Amino acid sequence: MRVFIIGVSGAIGGLLAQELLDRGDLVTGLVRREQQRADLATRGVDASVGDLASLSADDLASLLTGMDAVVYTAGSNAGARDVTVAIDGEGVVTALDAASLAGMRRLVLVSVLPEAGRGQNLSADEEFYFAVKKLVDVTVSMSDLDWVILRPSLLTDDPATGTVALGPAQPHDEIPRADVAATLAEILHEPRISRQILELTQGATPIAQAVRAARPRTVCGGF
Repeated sequence: MRVFIIGVSGAIGGLLAQELLDRGDLVTGLVRREQQRADLATRGVDASVGDLASLSADDLASLLTGMDAVVYTAGSNAGARDVTVAIDGEGVVTALDAASLAGMRRLVLVSVLPEAGRGQNLSADEEFYFAVKKLVDVTVSMSDLDWVILRPSLLTDDPATGTVALGPAQPHDEIPRADVAATLAEILHEPRISRQILELTQGATPIAQAVRAARPRTVCGGF
C-alpha cells in the first residue's frame, strides 16, 4: 500500500509510518524542514519538504499522485488560534481538495474525542481548537471521498498495550499514541471501514479484532 502521511514527523505520524513500513508498505509524507526529511529517509520514508499552511491544493495534489491513501495526523495541539486555523482547519480542507485533484479516494483524519480535556479548565484558545476540530469533522464527513475520521481520547506516551476500545461512541479516557498508530494502520488495511466516524480509547480488545468489529454490518431481510 502507498500511504502519504501529513504530519509524518509528528508523534503519531512517525509511529504510523513505522507500523506501515513493518507491513511492507510504501510511506511518504510532508515535513517542514530538510533535516526532518533526511532523518526520515534513513528509516525508509521518502518525504517532501513544504509548509502545509502555504501549500495550495494543486501543490499538494502533485505530491499525492499515485498514492492509495492520505492520512492527516498534523495538529496544532491547541496553540495559537492562527496556527489552529491553518493546521487543524484550512490544512484539512486543502488535503481534501488535493486528494480529489489527485484522483485519490481514501482519506483518514485523526481528530479528537470531543470530551478530551474536559474538566481541566480549558482556555479560550483550547475551546477554539475543539470548535475548529468539530467543524472540520463535519466538512470531511460531507465530502464524497472514502473518508474515515478517528477520534482518539486523551493521548499519552505510555507503551503500547495492543488492545483498545473502538466504536461510534466511547467514553473519555486516555490512550497511548502507539495504540492510535497501530489502529490507524489496521484501518488503512480494512477497506470496509469507510465513511465512518470512530472513537478510540483504551480497552481490552486486540486492535485487529476491534477494527474488524467496527466494520459496517450488512443486514439481510425481506418485506
